[in-house]
Amino acid sequence: MTTRPTMASSTVGELMTPDPVRIQSSAPLAHAAHLLDQHHIHGLPVVDEAGALVGVVSQTDMLRARTTEHLWSSWRGLQVRHLMSTPALTVSADTSLTDAAARMEEYQVHRLVVVGPDGTSPIGIVSTSDMVRAMAAEVADG
Repeated sequence: MTTRPTMASSTVGELMTPDPVRIQSSAPLAHAAHLLDQHHIHGLPVVDEAGALVGVVSQTDMLRARTTEHLWSSWRGLQVRHLMSTPALTVSADTSLTDAAARMEEYQVHRLVVVGPDGTSPIGIVSTSDMVRAMAAEVADG
């Protein structure tokens, strides 16, 4: 019998999507939109030239740009750093799912970037979809 991660007994590291698609802060916004669409994801960790996490850019950020006249009229010249949310909300791989869910709720976000031991390297993403999947497994197994 395969054990599925549950909210009560698992850590972020067991549930996260490892090795997330990332984007450089200096990349054009159009490239970020392309990556979100191509990979069917809702948010990207944003890193600097050294690979350190500096923010997150999401579909919601993209939508805000489309509905804000001065951002949309400047779209072609904007870089990810102009639109990203910063600082990125992070957790470590050993954070409990319950604590991660509480952090998402507190800050009203849909994803947390999982960082490695150095505290700056993105090693994964845990999303509300991941959390709901773990909740469903808990109910099914219980």
